[in-house]
Amino acid sequence: MSNLSSPADDSAAFQAHGAQRQLDGWALFLLAALALSFSAYQLVVAAFHPLSSLSTRAFHVGFLLALSYVLYPMRNRPNTRLGPLNTLLALAAFGLCTYQWWFEGDLIARAGDPTDLDLWVGSAVIVLVFEAARRILGLALPLICGIFLLYALLGQHLPGDLAHRGYAVSQVIDQLAFGTEGIFGIPILVSATYIFLFILFGSFLEHAGMISLFNAIALGFVGHTKGGAAKVAVMSSGMMGTISGSGVANVLTTGQFTIPLMKRFGYSGTFAGAVEATASMGGQIMPPVMGAVAFIMAENLNVPYAEIVKAAAIPAILYYVTVFWMVHLEAGRKNLQGLPKSECPNPWHAMKAQWHLVLPLVVLVMMLFNGFTPMYAGMVGLALTAILILGAAVAASFSQQAFRYALWLGIGLLCALLVKWGVYPVLGVIAGLVGLNLVRRGGRKTLLTLRDSLIDGAKQAVPVGVACAIVGVIIGVLTLTGAASSFAGYILHVGQNSLFLSLVLTMLVCLLLGMGIPTIPNYIITSSIAAPALLKLGVPLIVSHMYVFYFGIMADLTPPVALAAFAASSIAKASPMRIGLKAVTIAAAGFVVPYMAVYDPALMLQGDGAWWATAYVVFKALVAIALWGGAAIGYLMLPLNWIVRIWAAVTAALLVAALPLTDELGLLSAAVFFALHLWQRKQQQVK
Repeated sequence: MSNLSSPADDSAAFQAHGAQRQLDGWALFLLAALALSFSAYQLVVAAFHPLSSLSTRAFHVGFLLALSYVLYPMRNRPNTRLGPLNTLLALAAFGLCTYQWWFEGDLIARAGDPTDLDLWVGSAVIVLVFEAARRILGLALPLICGIFLLYALLGQHLPGDLAHRGYAVSQVIDQLAFGTEGIFGIPILVSATYIFLFILFGSFLEHAGMISLFNAIALGFVGHTKGGAAKVAVMSSGMMGTISGSGVANVLTTGQFTIPLMKRFGYSGTFAGAVEATASMGGQIMPPVMGAVAFIMAENLNVPYAEIVKAAAIPAILYYVTVFWMVHLEAGRKNLQGLPKSECPNPWHAMKAQWHLVLPLVVLVMMLFNGFTPMYAGMVGLALTAILILGAAVAASFSQQAFRYALWLGIGLLCALLVKWGVYPVLGVIAGLVGLNLVRRGGRKTLLTLRDSLIDGAKQAVPVGVACAIVGVIIGVLTLTGAASSFAGYILHVGQNSLFLSLVLTMLVCLLLGMGIPTIPNYIITSSIAAPALLKLGVPLIVSHMYVFYFGIMADLTPPVALAAFAASSIAKASPMRIGLKAVTIAAAGFVVPYMAVYDPALMLQGDGAWWATAYVVFKALVAIALWGGAAIGYLMLPLNWIVRIWAAVTAALLVAALPLTDELGLLSAAVFFALHLWQRKQQQVK
């Protein structure tokens, strides 16, 4: 079992979610057994739905807490000992969460009137969730949730409009630990259904070699161009974002290859780290597999996941256009050339050799856009990935091409029975391929790859799931007390005078919360409070939620607490503060595009506008991005002095603002700016 432990690498200096134990012996076996059981449970739930919704959530939280206490020590420092206390806490946490399943009927019958045993169990679950969150996510989020909990218990003593009518301790515990609006609320429902499957999907693709395919494609297409090393980082991180919704994880995977490559070809460590951090964080808004927030948003808004993908598509593309443009301008300013063509792989050969890895992603997108639920689409995508990994190993043992074709044809025909007989034929195919790999030479290595994928997927789901559990405390308190209406009322009051000020206030709340908590709780807290107010101010529902989502992501790039920058700094060997500040400059579109979408929802394909309305706002955004890049880097086709850079920045601001005549003035100013710049370049070429 020693090969289950994580290898040390350059990123060991940074852990986004607390220091993990490096276990061995029986403790490693326990961890592997728990993780495999967790993944198996989630797959059974996705395929057969054997339990009620509340019991499904309870077992999910039980596995999350058990893995939390096994994986993460009490103090934030790596160690190799599990110890009897943490073993007991892990087992107790799982056992307490099964209370919902054992006494489900009784709990429903006495809803609102808990017994003493209910209160003891509920209190223990709340404490265990808080402690798990502290170990994994740090003090900030538990403290914020603790303040909300204190507000529920003592808020009646506050002055004025802040006070509520008062609630008994039993009522608060019952709300948080046994209802569907507390710890077992919508965030955990989404974590137990959609999120886990998509994390597992990404884990399977990574183990199948998708990262190397992405790097080969990026190197082949843009590696030899001006500033090619950084463009490879943008392209590979963007593609990685299509299968993984974790920005920090993207930094620590693709960054191991791209950051040293950028430094080797002349980029500073600060700029290299900033490019990787910015490109990786965009993965959370890049369809089809966006961050976990996108699934929670779809559930909250009661809209198909495809609608969220549609709204995110253009802003995500603009985000990566910005990063790509910034990299290109920096390369021009420093005259950085690309990699020699001979060192770049042939992208077509790479795709020809590994084209099958893209199939699950294509199937996933098609299913999402054809109305299938994310849970079903994720299950099919996951099953297809497993079949491809197992089938490729079996096919490799056939020397004749005809046998390989026959194998894949047979697998395809059997899987097609999914339409008539459900998931059983697919499970039969997987079981058959597992059996063939058991007896085939080298097949056990493939089975170990699948095992490691299941274990890694379960481990990766722990920080996300625990965050979803603890923010349930905030949702429960807001629902119980109605406190969200107070802050929403304040935003509405400000918005009566200026929608822009309301947007700025909401942005600042997102950025401030993001200094201490992950994107998921940031979105849940801010959307619960601010999004309804923005809706009343005329901002479309999806746009208001996407606005909050975007700035929750930007918080991971914004100093002083910028997780993506800290992750990149561990590889780039540069100051995380400098990386964060540079990342903010590079990710300018991430700050500008949400404002443009609020004032012109056509950017998110919302409203009844014609296609030309969307084309016009995209054109404006592209011109603004081009100008902002010149202003930030100080270079377009020629170096720009400070007066010209200020001119470019003001012109970009005019194109973003939605005031009378700003579009006309901005486009006129941009036309003059580019004409003058082209004339200056021509004059220099003549000389």
